[in-house]
Amino acid sequence: MSMHPRPAAADLENPLYYLENMETVVAWVANHHADLLLEPERTRLHNFFELPRPARALLTRMVMRSGDLFRANKLNYPELGSPEAQALDELAASGWLDADPLLTLDELFRLFTLAELRPAFALALTQAGFSKSLPKSQMRETLRDTFTDARSLTDWFDETIAPAVRVSHMALFDRIRLMFFGNLRQSWSDFVLVELGHHRYEEVEFTPEARAFSQRSEVDTYLAMHQCRENLDAGVPAAEVWAEVPMITDSPWLTSRRDRLLLELGRQAERQGERELALQALAGSGHREARLKQLRLLERMKRFEDAWAIAAHWQNHELSDAEAQGLARILKRLAKKVGKPVPPAPQSPEIREFTLTLPQTGGSVEAIVRDHLWSAEAPVFFVENTLINSLFGLLCWHTIFKAIPGAFFHPFHTGPADLVRDDFVARRQAEFRQCFAALHDGSYRRRILDTYAAKQGITNPFVTWPALNEELLVLALDCIPVADLQVLFERLLLNIREHRSGFPDLIRFYPEIAENKPRYEMIEVKGPGDRLQDHQIRWLHAFARQGIAASVCYVRWQNSGATL
Repeated sequence: MSMHPRPAAADLENPLYYLENMETVVAWVANHHADLLLEPERTRLHNFFELPRPARALLTRMVMRSGDLFRANKLNYPELGSPEAQALDELAASGWLDADPLLTLDELFRLFTLAELRPAFALALTQAGFSKSLPKSQMRETLRDTFTDARSLTDWFDETIAPAVRVSHMALFDRIRLMFFGNLRQSWSDFVLVELGHHRYEEVEFTPEARAFSQRSEVDTYLAMHQCRENLDAGVPAAEVWAEVPMITDSPWLTSRRDRLLLELGRQAERQGERELALQALAGSGHREARLKQLRLLERMKRFEDAWAIAAHWQNHELSDAEAQGLARILKRLAKKVGKPVPPAPQSPEIREFTLTLPQTGGSVEAIVRDHLWSAEAPVFFVENTLINSLFGLLCWHTIFKAIPGAFFHPFHTGPADLVRDDFVARRQAEFRQCFAALHDGSYRRRILDTYAAKQGITNPFVTWPALNEELLVLALDCIPVADLQVLFERLLLNIREHRSGFPDLIRFYPEIAENKPRYEMIEVKGPGDRLQDHQIRWLHAFARQGIAASVCYVRWQNSGATL
């Protein structure tokens, strides 16, 4: 793989900035994934850069839009600097467009207006005994069985009509989009039209070993899985889709994608009454949501012994709070069905509460409580989900941005693509152990502060820069014991998707208190009529179990009579 300078975001002052960003995508894939492209594809991409600039820009505009068919007279882009007709001719001559495409009836009805279609089909409708003035959708359904073949425009219309063109290599652009983004969920506009220069991105080392796709067959596998998901979403029976699901691969990140596909296939199969297929799909999925769904389906099928065996085994695994809660409920129900003793439910510790009656002075309720509680000896900060996440992100920065297959696809990632996948931690286990070792040997403080200084403003999925300053960081590192940080970080990693949120609104520090006494507390603020959410309750229970000072402050307004 040849070395190339790090691509930069286009200047939005340039009216063709979208072309500049598209060129970045194409060049990145051509340079970093050339071995995964066939020779005709590499030649085609080389030809893209040989096109005149207006032609490249117009092709980019069409690729970004929905579908591959366009009416020539509807393509109006003054920034091209030359007539659209000229650019279309150049694209057709270079094989990028089919200037006389065959159109199905459905394609024809998508491209043309009712006023344009009625004269073309008036005779056919009359001969079939229908009114010439049918609505568009009814006209299409009426004609569907008669006009089953694809035809050119001149065959569809007797009179002269503006031509239509079809982009000839959309499959290649989809393959490029996949290799650049690492998914097909994101559209071209997610990159081509975004203000990339608004962010600063961590520089990740892109090596051949860190690529998500190591061979072309893996790209093909992803495309096949994407087609399976598209078919499910389009209502194709799950049994038909099941037959097209690719086999398990050696690629961990592709396996993760397959797990999510099987989860959705299991859902669809159950909705369609294919319960055995649903069980097979859910059992084959390693997605964490599949386990509870499998147990609930076995319950509905009255296969209680099977469900009990799976649930009892799963109970011994490390679970997130939500998983443990769901499993406990299932075990309680199943125990009665199989004649087993009900497993003891985990006891939820009491959540500390207090109430403040305050004047409603304007601003948020959190800010009012913060200002009321603040003192020079015990400063209070509104941090919500920002502080603990940011401390973690600063400590583990290099682990988060470690270049491993399936984590980074291009230089514009705000974080690893596999951040919330089930195996995110397992794939970086050794590196996270090193991060936690810094907690044990005391080097974590310098590591966090150095990273804060060195990485200022660079995007990180855990670090909220506007909420941080050195005063807050130093107070947090002074007052939060290392044992508490380890507990918080370990819980965060147990289920990043769930546990990145739910932290209390405020944190109060007691820097003057002796170090052998609690020197901080977290406070969740609830105004009149507000109540705790499930993910907040789970964090508060976790704090209580670990002896971390946290409480809920219920606020009522003076003279309002409003209370909880």
